Amino acid sequence: MGDKVFYKKLIRLTLPLSLQSLMLAAVAAADAIMLGSIEQNAMSAVSLATQIQFVQNMILGAVTGTAGILGAQYWGKGDHETLKDLFWIILRLCGGTSLVFFLGCVLCPEVLMRIFTNEEVLVTIGSDYLRLAGWSYLLTGVSQCYLTMMKVSEHAARSAWISSVTVVINIVLNAVCIFGLGPIPAMGVRGAAAATLIARVIEIVWALASSFQKNYLRPGIEGFRPRKAGLRKDFARCGLPLLGASLLWGVGFTSYTAIMGHMGTDAAAANSATAVVRDLMCCFCNGFAAGGGIVVGNELGAGRLEQGRIYGNRLMKIAFICGFMCTGIILLITPLLLRFIVLTDQAQAYLKGMMVIMAVYMIGRTVNTIIINGIFAAGGDTIFDVYSLSVSMWGIAVPLALIGAFVLHWPVLLVYACTCLDEVGKIPWVMLHYRKYKWVKDLTR
Repeated sequence: MGDKVFYKKLIRLTLPLSLQSLMLAAVAAADAIMLGSIEQNAMSAVSLATQIQFVQNMILGAVTGTAGILGAQYWGKGDHETLKDLFWIILRLCGGTSLVFFLGCVLCPEVLMRIFTNEEVLVTIGSDYLRLAGWSYLLTGVSQCYLTMMKVSEHAARSAWISSVTVVINIVLNAVCIFGLGPIPAMGVRGAAAATLIARVIEIVWALASSFQKNYLRPGIEGFRPRKAGLRKDFARCGLPLLGASLLWGVGFTSYTAIMGHMGTDAAAANSATAVVRDLMCCFCNGFAAGGGIVVGNELGAGRLEQGRIYGNRLMKIAFICGFMCTGIILLITPLLLRFIVLTDQAQAYLKGMMVIMAVYMIGRTVNTIIINGIFAAGGDTIFDVYSLSVSMWGIAVPLALIGAFVLHWPVLLVYACTCLDEVGKIPWVMLHYRKYKWVKDLTR
């Protein structure tokens, strides 16, 4: 604890990034509550429609995550010209991805909705939402590029401010546009889409304006074609495993939700409540992973490999401390959650058991998130996550939960425990790989 430089930098990055993650989780909760108070079908349709954005975000996350890995190292090296080249690479990739999703949502939303439901009423409501919300998806890819480059260039606080303020604006506008206020009529589902679009416009304008300030990165015209040979190859080598891991994880988590949803309304309700708590708790480990990864990456990119290894060791210990703290917090809030959420007696029993299981699960989730997405990613060791998800999630947890739920008809809590098995079970494997120190690499050219 004597290295004040390390902890000061870690806290300066972690706090705003955790806040940013927390605010994004809050807007999803607000959407569900507001639309749910109007009509069940409205809430269900929008929930299904936003799965389109979930898929888009997985792709954008892989691209910007790769930029964060390489960008942190080049920033630590002091090579700002290569960072501008990197900026152009992600702008083209994220912009192209956003354009595809925008065209799909605006031109053929009914086709996209029928992927998730065959109920015509939900298809109609969801299509109305996507036609307007699709315009916001076009802007998201560009704004995320600017926010990512702010994070790696020691402007994480500004990135968090932009995201957090626009989220608050989004929530306020949701209330105004959904329910109607003053001269603005109640627009229901289209109001939620309009609020999202306005918030994204504010976000991208703020991000673009910030890039013109002193010491902020912005893509120069001369960087349209990367000047550093091999940069695109480095990007692909690091980014493709990240994309594969994102898709494996995203589809796997969707499978968990579907399995629990087929075990009855009580199980589905209890699982939904625990999911909200889990997502809020994960905001902090996501912040530590992002902030810690930048700190370690700066040292590796600067050529100080031994110092990067030392920082990685400290971050690993912090991961275990955070994991046990999350466990304690979940156990403490469980009685409050049971008191304030109105559920049937059976759902209450499920919720209590699920919270205890999740308390143990959070140790693995926190440790693995910080080590894999933070430390390993800082040194470009991204392929390990693909292997671990393929084995622990798709080789063990998902098949076991499917067999338990639909073949052996296990109790609800046992099936839920299967869906939590992957994170806890792979801790020894993660630590074994960590000790090989393959992640201690300088990725810069």
